[in-house]
Amino acid sequence: MIRHLEEIEQVLKNVDMMQADDASAKYFLSNIAFDSNEEDRKIIVDYINQNIDSLSEKYKFISGYTSALCLRQKCSLCSVKKWCGKFRAKIQKKEIHRTGFVYADFFCGAGGLSLGFKSAGFKLSLANDIQECCIDTYRFNHPETPTYNIVAGDINDILANVEKNRRFSDIDVVAGGPPCQGFSMANRQRLIDDPRNHLYKSYVAVINKLHPKFIVMENVRGILSVMDQIDADFSTIGYSVKAKLLNAKDFGIPQNRERVIVIGNCLGIDNESIFGEILEKSSKMTSVNLEDAIADLRPLEAKRRKNNTEIEDSKSGFNITKKEVAQESAYVKLINKMGDTSILFNHKARYNNDRDIEIFGRLDPGDNSTDPKISDIMPYKRRERIFKDKYYKLEMDKPCKTITAHMKYDCNMYIHPNQARGLTPREAARVQSFPDDYFFRGSYTKTYMQIGNSVPPLLSKTIAEVIKNRLEGLNGCV
Repeated sequence: MIRHLEEIEQVLKNVDMMQADDASAKYFLSNIAFDSNEEDRKIIVDYINQNIDSLSEKYKFISGYTSALCLRQKCSLCSVKKWCGKFRAKIQKKEIHRTGFVYADFFCGAGGLSLGFKSAGFKLSLANDIQECCIDTYRFNHPETPTYNIVAGDINDILANVEKNRRFSDIDVVAGGPPCQGFSMANRQRLIDDPRNHLYKSYVAVINKLHPKFIVMENVRGILSVMDQIDADFSTIGYSVKAKLLNAKDFGIPQNRERVIVIGNCLGIDNESIFGEILEKSSKMTSVNLEDAIADLRPLEAKRRKNNTEIEDSKSGFNITKKEVAQESAYVKLINKMGDTSILFNHKARYNNDRDIEIFGRLDPGDNSTDPKISDIMPYKRRERIFKDKYYKLEMDKPCKTITAHMKYDCNMYIHPNQARGLTPREAARVQSFPDDYFFRGSYTKTYMQIGNSVPPLLSKTIAEVIKNRLEGLNGCV
C-alpha cells in the first residue's frame, strides 16, 4: 500500500510538480487505487478514503497537471496510468470487446514472451508463474488484464481451476518455458516420466486440457537432445512439433543469446514452414550492438556503501526517474514503440567493493579475468582459466553476451564498456529489448533475475506475428 503511493509520488515529482486545487487532488486520489489483487486494492481504497484530507494536502503540490488530465479523462497522457484503478478498469473492459486472437502464458516470468504476443495484437486469457515477484511485475505492466487472470502459484493448482482463472474460453496459442532437466537420464527414463521434469509434464497436461491451435515453447539448448521424446509426448495429445535453435542477435536484438523455440499445432500445418517465415523475417532485420541499446542512458557510478540498495542518489541512479532528453538510437525507438512514458525505470547501479572497481577500471573492452593488467589483484588467480569470465568487460561495438539470471549475484561478467560498474537492470532490460516503461518490481537483485530469465520481447513478437498470419488464414477463426 505504502509502496504504491510512494511510487506515484516519485513519478509525479519527476514529471508534474504543479499545484492542484484540493478538489482536483481528491478526485485524482480517489481514482488511483490499484494493487496486485482485489484484497490489496480494497486496503488501498480504504486507506485513501480514511486519509483523504492529509493525502490531498500532500499530493496537491505535485499533481496539478496529472489531476487536470484525470478530470478530463485524458488517461493516455497520464504518467501514472498503470497505477490507476480507473484506467485499468477502463482498458480491461475495452479488451474484452477488442477483436484479437487469444493466448495463455505459463511459466510466464516477468512477461517478456507475453509482451511480444501483446505487441502483435493478441489478447491474454491466463498467465501463471510460481514466483510472486514475477507476477507482481507482470500484473503491473499488463494493465489490460485483470489481476485474477495473472496467477501466482503452482501450475497444477492452476490446471485444476483453469475455468475460473482464464478470461476467454477459446485459446489460440499456449506459450511458455517449462524447466526441463534430467537430459543425461533421457536414455534410461522417458523425459515425461522423470520426476525432475514434473513441470514439463504439467505443461503438456495444460495444453491437452486447453487444446489451443498452436503451442510455443522456449527452452535451453540442451532440450534438443530429447526432442524425439518431446515429439512423442505431444503427438500423444494430437500435436506435431518442430524445434529450432534461434539466436536473438539475428532478430535485431543486441545480444548473443541462443535458445530453442518449439512450435507445434493440431491443425496439420507444417511447422517447418512456420520457422521458414520466422527466419525470413529475421533476415530482413538490422543487426544492432550494445551501443545501440545503452549509449543514451545517463552515466552512473557504482554504489560504495554495502547493503543499501534502497538508498538512491544522483550518482548511482534511481529506480524511478525522469527520462533525460537524449539522441535515441533506432533500436531504442523501436523497442519503445511497445511502451510509452517519459519515465525511466530501474536505472540504478549496484554496490561494488574497491577491489572490483579497480579491476573494472583497469580492463579494456573485451578483456577478461586472465588479463595481465589485473594479475596482481585478481582474486581467483590460481583458477583464472576456470574463471576466465569471472570478470568480463563488454564491448560497445558488438552484441552483448547472454543476459542471465546470474546477474542477481553480481555483474562482474557484465562490466560497462566505459564506466567502472556493472550493467544496471535497465541496461540489461534494454539488451533484452524491453521498453523503458516496463517497470521491474520487487527487490533489486530479483529485478536482475526477472530480466535474465525473460524471453526477449522482440523475438517473441516476430514469432507471434507469423503465427497470427497463419491464424488469419484459417477460415472462420476471426
